[in-house]
Amino acid sequence: MEPQRLQAIQGWQWIKQGYALFMKAPLLWVVILLICFIAAAGLSAVPVIGEPLASLLLPAVLVGLMVGCRALEQGDELELAHLFSGFRQRTAQLVTLGGVALVGQFLIFGAMMMVGGATLVSILTSGQPVEDPEIIKQAITGAGLAILLGITLFSVLLMAMQFAPMLVYFNNIAPINAMKLSLRAFVANIGAMSVYGVAFMILAILASIPMMLGWLVLLPVMFTSLYACYCDIFPVAKENQQALDEGDAFTPDKGVF
Repeated sequence: MEPQRLQAIQGWQWIKQGYALFMKAPLLWVVILLICFIAAAGLSAVPVIGEPLASLLLPAVLVGLMVGCRALEQGDELELAHLFSGFRQRTAQLVTLGGVALVGQFLIFGAMMMVGGATLVSILTSGQPVEDPEIIKQAITGAGLAILLGITLFSVLLMAMQFAPMLVYFNNIAPINAMKLSLRAFVANIGAMSVYGVAFMILAILASIPMMLGWLVLLPVMFTSLYACYCDIFPVAKENQQALDEGDAFTPDKGVF
């Protein structure tokens, strides 16, 4: 399964395609995402286990949003039930994917602590706001290498997770292989991804101007455009989606590399 190599301008096309998907059910998209964020905030508030559990379930929730995008693309209606698709199929693989990402985060924080970022990591992982700017200044002082290492490693992890949930669900690829393929696809399309990211940063500034109201549109488009991006880079996914709808069993792809 080879990711497509696309031109840089395609990064803007993904946003346009995502906006078109959003406009097919704008109010329901806003409601669904509000439910997601309220649930995530409530779960994260649970002491000790809340945040790790939210990280484990994140891929399954993301898949639910992608299934909603697929329904709209196929001419069906967006439904709240789509949000739970990742908890009905491929759930174990998706939770495993979330677990791998969670372990990756801990390993990155550990690496940052080893190169002088212990104080900074403790602040980042405490979950408590720091009101004294002097404490933040002291944490950053001398942690330049840790910050650089953290940005680099978290960027790699983010690239590996970009398409992994969709590859696990729609293509039934094993979690680790899905992360490798996602990273490979991101690097192969670094030009389009750069345009995509810069365009979103500009749109984020514009969305923040009218009392943050623009985020009611931009936030859903972030997810719908991700689906457009996935389908463009992995066009074979649509065939697998149809087979999944018909209840066919896939054999996990263990020969991606």
